[in-house]
Amino acid sequence: MIDITRLVLDFGLFVLIWMTQLIIYPSFLFYPTKEILDWHERYTKAIAIIVLPLMLGQLSITIFQVFITQNIYTFSSIVLVIFLWGITLLKFAPIHKQISLGKSSHKLLNNLTQSNWVRTVSWTLLFLMSAASVFMNEC
Repeated sequence: MIDITRLVLDFGLFVLIWMTQLIIYPSFLFYPTKEILDWHERYTKAIAIIVLPLMLGQLSITIFQVFITQNIYTFSSIVLVIFLWGITLLKFAPIHKQISLGKSSHKLLNNLTQSNWVRTVSWTLLFLMSAASVFMNEC
């Protein structure tokens, strides 16, 4: 049951990051400076309601899994999850803070989108690993 819950959380973050990468972040470039402030404020509040429970759930289950079973899957999962938390808090939160303060530019917004590929690949890898783990346990 814990593996299925983890798979659901990983899938949620997989879908969310791909939507963010392909739709949400690129759309920021189409907003004039004044309007990006208004939209970004609404966006960050709304997305937090979705992303925080998913990330907290993923972190909790991944920590639990690494304590229960130590193998390449659980160790690589915890490393990726901690990496994602770190890069989100240390790199992406400050970028969003700059946007919220009205300091956005096309360069900053392009950097946001290009830099986000690291998280997109990482969350995709976590989902694929989780799916493989569930599939392997079912066989």
